[in-house]
Amino acid sequence: MQASVLSFYQAYHHVLWEEGHHKRNVFQFLFEIQTVIEKYSIEKLDDGLVDRLISYYREKGNSNATINRKLAALYKLLRKAERSGLITRLPSYVRLPEKNARVRFLTREEERFLLPRLEERDKSYKNLCIFLIDTGARVGEALGLKHGDVHNGRATFWITKSGRSRTVPLTDRAVCALADQGRQPGGPFHGVAYQKFLYHWNAVKRDMGLKDDPQFVPHMLRHTCASRLVQAGIDLRRVQTFLGHQTIQMTLRYAHLATDDLDQCVIALDRVNAKNERPDSHKHNGKTKPGAAAAGRRRSAGKRHPAPAD
Repeated sequence: MQASVLSFYQAYHHVLWEEGHHKRNVFQFLFEIQTVIEKYSIEKLDDGLVDRLISYYREKGNSNATINRKLAALYKLLRKAERSGLITRLPSYVRLPEKNARVRFLTREEERFLLPRLEERDKSYKNLCIFLIDTGARVGEALGLKHGDVHNGRATFWITKSGRSRTVPLTDRAVCALADQGRQPGGPFHGVAYQKFLYHWNAVKRDMGLKDDPQFVPHMLRHTCASRLVQAGIDLRRVQTFLGHQTIQMTLRYAHLATDDLDQCVIALDRVNAKNERPDSHKHNGKTKPGAAAAGRRRSAGKRHPAPAD
């Protein structure tokens, strides 16, 4: 009997994934996996399937990061199937190493060009972008935000990639962007259709002369938030929490932007050196430091027992 990933999806999709952009991507991933299963007449959901999928994706030119995302969707589904007794064991899979690719973020000049032109098309597009830049939210998290999730100048994202909710404080302009959206049914950005937003994003992207930049996508606004936090001197652990990264390794992609922090190291060392060079630096808690006392004893001994003249 041929394995059916889509039958598992039909049984459990309403439990495993919230409706939205991410769930649509998951369905596309699983549909592609089912196509591979049928193409190669794969009978079992075992290690052989994983090996075949990795080979197939690499032949397509998918990066390790893309392969990991697709297989993560499969594994989430298979774990549920295993707990339900539909399969006896999960296939083994070691997450493929991912390269730290160049992180693209929005410059201030690009932001000044992008936002007004999106507003000309629909003010909701501008407000969405401001919200994404200033909260670091993923597009799906922002679109799924409900009015009740915003309270006392903070926004709580319940539908996240990691499955863990997080709450972040809002900047003044993020608050204004939400207020400008009014009380739309459901949530501030529930009226924004992602595909339509992406169409207008790409139109403005062409106007900016960036048609051939594959990294100029809405997700880069999340990178923009991270980069600005790091450049402002916020430590990486706080940035990790703000963005909801599961591991610090994900946040370390932005570490190179904090090069100015190294200046603080030099300032600290100069301060220590200056303190050690002060005339009273040999004093330690009101007492003479051991090293200074020993040096003093040596000097005194030299005076009591002068060396013979040549």
